[in-house]
Amino acid sequence: MKYLYLISFFLFTGGLSFSQESSSNWPIFRGKSDLSGSTTIDFPESISMIWNISTGVRTKSSPVFADGIIYFGTDNGNIYAVGDDGKVKWKYETGNPVEAPPLVYGNKIYVGTTDGIFHAVNKLTGKREWLYTTENQIIGSANSWFSGKMAGIIFGSYDYFLHCVDPNNGKMLWKLETMNYVNGTPSVSYNRIIFGGCDGVIRVVDPRIGTERKTYETGNYIAASPAVVNDKAYFGDYDGNFYCLDISVGKIMWTIPAQETSGAIVGNPAVMGNYVVIGNEDKYLYCYNTENGKLLWKFMTNGRITGSAVITPSKVIFGSMDGYIYMLDLKSGKKLWSFNAGAPISSSPVITNGKFYILAEDGRLLAFGQKK
Repeated sequence: MKYLYLISFFLFTGGLSFSQESSSNWPIFRGKSDLSGSTTIDFPESISMIWNISTGVRTKSSPVFADGIIYFGTDNGNIYAVGDDGKVKWKYETGNPVEAPPLVYGNKIYVGTTDGIFHAVNKLTGKREWLYTTENQIIGSANSWFSGKMAGIIFGSYDYFLHCVDPNNGKMLWKLETMNYVNGTPSVSYNRIIFGGCDGVIRVVDPRIGTERKTYETGNYIAASPAVVNDKAYFGDYDGNFYCLDISVGKIMWTIPAQETSGAIVGNPAVMGNYVVIGNEDKYLYCYNTENGKLLWKFMTNGRITGSAVITPSKVIFGSMDGYIYMLDLKSGKKLWSFNAGAPISSSPVITNGKFYILAEDGRLLAFGQKK
């Protein structure tokens, strides 16, 4: 049984300092609110590491980028703001591990921690703005929804709820109860929230009041987040099944059965045009046709792929737990470039302004591009 707690929505008075969808910013996990993991920015095949910095602490977070600053969390509870020159601007201490990638919205950074506390931090000063408390850990990133003067920050928790709070003061606007952990990041597309959870259900939710519009049961844990493009939601489950759901008609268009792979899908898809790319714990990165699910190619690494790839107009960039970062040709899956980071990679890359940034699990932030 589901319970919905509602508080009336508010009028959003704070202005946005940049476009959430700007190609020069990557303010949310997977780049855009639809979590498509794609960008119009392309890369040459010859790139090098420009710089790297070490926090000295293990991290499972992924970076985001806004207005020249990279933000990410670490397992000792710190959130870092690092300039695109590799210099630390500020550090904020939460007191508990930060596995979730941050969200940049307006003039704040929003991120949850493993003790169930959701933090809002001033993005310029690194000072706390407000806190919001859930009943269990938060390991997925937040997303934002706005329409005119209405807005909310949306995130899941292991307390079984999807939460929506006021960006200005952290007051709860509504929360929607599921039947298990909400592990991933909710996708936002065309005034809809689409998310899955460990109860095996994909939910389509009205962001204004938090009511369910539609539900689709898969029967298996959904550990990651759906990418939503052209009314299609692409997502995998913990058994290794991979789905394309047509939200408009409420029908699974195609499924890649788990027996064709041998591992769990805990990362998020990347979608662009006719291509959808997904990593698997069986060490392969798979590329399928978005229309019919036909396998176009697969690429084997030497480690589990628990992070998420990013698609550019001609390339795929991703990391593996084998410690390598890879760049592949999008059409063929041929390896164009790789880099040994020296530590497992579970981070999703950020692509912006001719560079990309990625975290290694040993706590290093690495920047790549063409050296001048």
